[in-house]
Amino acid sequence: MNYKILSIAVLVLLGQYAMAQAPLELDSCQKWAAKNYPLIQQLQLIQKTEGYSLSNANKGFLPRIQIAGQASYQSEVTEFPLAIPGMNIDPINKDQYRLYGELNQPLTDLFIIKDHKQLIRTNTAIESQKIQVAMQNLKERINNLFFGILLIDGQVRQMELLLKDLKTGIDQNATAIVNGAAMSNSALYLAAEELRAKQNLISLKAKKEAFSQMLALFIGDEKINHQTEFLKPQAHAPNDKILRPELGLFKLQEQALQTQDRLITAKNLPKFNLFLQAGAGRPALNMLSNEFNLYYIGGARLSWNIGGFYTYRKERKINSLNQDGIAVQKDLFLFNTQMQLKEQEQEILKSEALMKSDQQIVKLQEDIARSTQLQLAEGSATSTDYILSLNARDQAQQNLLLHEIQLLMAQYQHLTNSGNY
Repeated sequence: MNYKILSIAVLVLLGQYAMAQAPLELDSCQKWAAKNYPLIQQLQLIQKTEGYSLSNANKGFLPRIQIAGQASYQSEVTEFPLAIPGMNIDPINKDQYRLYGELNQPLTDLFIIKDHKQLIRTNTAIESQKIQVAMQNLKERINNLFFGILLIDGQVRQMELLLKDLKTGIDQNATAIVNGAAMSNSALYLAAEELRAKQNLISLKAKKEAFSQMLALFIGDEKINHQTEFLKPQAHAPNDKILRPELGLFKLQEQALQTQDRLITAKNLPKFNLFLQAGAGRPALNMLSNEFNLYYIGGARLSWNIGGFYTYRKERKINSLNQDGIAVQKDLFLFNTQMQLKEQEQEILKSEALMKSDQQIVKLQEDIARSTQLQLAEGSATSTDYILSLNARDQAQQNLLLHEIQLLMAQYQHLTNSGNY
């Protein structure tokens, strides 16, 4: 039993270790960042608010109940103008009382409630879409951090390769000094260059650590550090079709204004409702009775507030201007986005062209560095010559790496800006 428990514990630890050491991909970082970003919690609040608002709107289908009461004293009351022999008609009391409840069932408001509920749903969708628009900035920040780390990773590998070559040169130079083929101070130049390379390596690792900690904060993974492996994403061809969330936001705003336009018209139409009033009073419906009596009255009621027509045309004109404003904003957004995409397409073409020439330059500088290394061993080249050849090769490799990462970043930035990623 103890052996089984120990085996399970070891497997769990190994699984956690494997998860901790798993390499990171850009797609995964984007998904985790979207889930971990505090703004995403606002979506739940918006959905709850929509539920409460729709519930309140549905209450409009229910009849409206009003309870009222009145006690009054009046200086004069209606009197019977004729005297009838043998009949004594008591005058109506000047103090009068009434307590009643009235139930109203709107009829025309049922159509307004439908549009009102649609407006609530559309406004909720607008607020949710605004969050999706804000998440676009998050995608760009994750892209910048991830590709920045990839660039540093490549520079670290190049620096480690440079240190390896410097170590080889130091060993060969030591042999040449022993054989009298090189000056003793050449070893000092190589040692100083090695120290500078080690300093650069320390700086690069510290920079990667800083980038990694920022990325860890975004995706909610505290295990990320300078030792974490980051996988280079695959290249993607540009896609000019614009699918940005801003377009969805513009569409929803137009729908909201269209619904508001219908509500402007609906609120100025005649109102019909059914009503039932019941209560007790003195007098009740019989104005000649001085007794408290129960009563009820029901029927249909029509009301029409024509004062709304004073502003009706201007309200609709304002609504129309707001729709035109959204159309202008949409056109401006598409124009600016297309400009960005064209700029990034040129950046992609430039990086591709530079990479081709970089590959040729790297090959030439590698040949030069190898030749200089052999000359250093033979004593026909100085340590300065060797360092210069290594630096030239390293610079060529750095340029190739930089342009490769810039190409990938431009491709993914193009996909992000077009809304296809």
